[in-house]
Amino acid sequence: MAEATTQQTIEAPFVLPNGTALDNRLVKSALSEQLGTLRNAPTEKLERLYRAWSHGGFGLVITGNVMVDRRALGEPRNVVVEDERDLPALKRWAAASKESGSNHTWVQINHPGRQSPRILSPRPVAPSEVALKISGQFGRPRALTAAEIEEIIERFARTAEIVVGAGFDGVQIHSAHGYLSSQFLSPITNQRDDEWGGDPERRMRFLLELVRRIRARIGTSAGLGVKLNSADFQRGGFTEEESMGVVDALSREGIDLLEISGGTYERAAMMGGAGARQRESTKQREAYFLEYAERVRERATMPLMLTGGLRSRAAMDEALHTGAVDLIGLGRPACLEPDLAGRLVRGESAAALPTRELRLGIKQIDDLGELTWHTTQLWRLGRGKPAASDRHPVVGVAEYLAATVHGGVIRQALRPPRY
Repeated sequence: MAEATTQQTIEAPFVLPNGTALDNRLVKSALSEQLGTLRNAPTEKLERLYRAWSHGGFGLVITGNVMVDRRALGEPRNVVVEDERDLPALKRWAAASKESGSNHTWVQINHPGRQSPRILSPRPVAPSEVALKISGQFGRPRALTAAEIEEIIERFARTAEIVVGAGFDGVQIHSAHGYLSSQFLSPITNQRDDEWGGDPERRMRFLLELVRRIRARIGTSAGLGVKLNSADFQRGGFTEEESMGVVDALSREGIDLLEISGGTYERAAMMGGAGARQRESTKQREAYFLEYAERVRERATMPLMLTGGLRSRAAMDEALHTGAVDLIGLGRPACLEPDLAGRLVRGESAAALPTRELRLGIKQIDDLGELTWHTTQLWRLGRGKPAASDRHPVVGVAEYLAATVHGGVIRQALRPPRY
């Protein structure tokens, strides 16, 4: 178990199992920035954004999802690391992300699987041929072969090795929110009956192989974390009971940090949907997945990080004081206030700024409104401008769609998909 202090509040330092000493308990959790080039390389805008977070007072900063295969993108301008072609840019990004000298930075690595938009991947890959129930946006996936699964595992390991070599302090495997690793865990999206599916033990094999292969490449001094769904919040999907089994397996693997989240593109619990926001206990305690974290705490041997819903220092300190979690992740609040962590720790702020929400009662539009509003705030920070908390969500949706569609069309013209 990781070393902790008796003062369970956000300003208390914390030491991860690999020896990484964090100055405090606040983590900038992963947010998909979409600030890469059309060739998926890091940019000066990413450097500018992460320089702001480095000086923002976070003990740990986790990047948005970096893809392991340029044939498989979640958004047109994801950064992709599959070889060393962009190593100088990666080194500049790593240096900017740790410029203050007081924080550590991990790279979240990912493969979207079936959650790659049709404009990028007309025929994406997945554990099984199960399409997303989002009309028109995503193509029907093709089931991966056993050889292709092994290749993707190797891609994750290679990406981890490259980014750690570039100066980042560790990596986080994205195994939540319906991306490929999460798809392997769910009986809805993994209907295989081979060594990669058929029962909970075989469905978790992909994630465990990722952990083992990555650890072999980056060693024990670099950090290795996993972001895991508490559940898919879908009938017949990945349940909390199955999630607990994965937690037990990850405990045996000795990872350095487990971040708890939940939901998929179809059921966006990580953004307050799928019933998470409606529970009175959730409203009072702020965190979407705190009750699940309390159950995980009883069996997990690795440190736990909770992301989703926490906005006030009082609620953050309470979650830490109970011992349910060790670290607090802040995502959307960091889009508006890149220096929020420092002000919370110093007592200059009692809570994050409230954010405007687009709520029309149409689930997919509501989720898109929240996503795009915050993403376009990141774009402002990347341009060196302050966030615009009073900006109407519809403006964010319009800017996001225009940029994403335009970027996707250009990408398709430059490089047809090879899958």
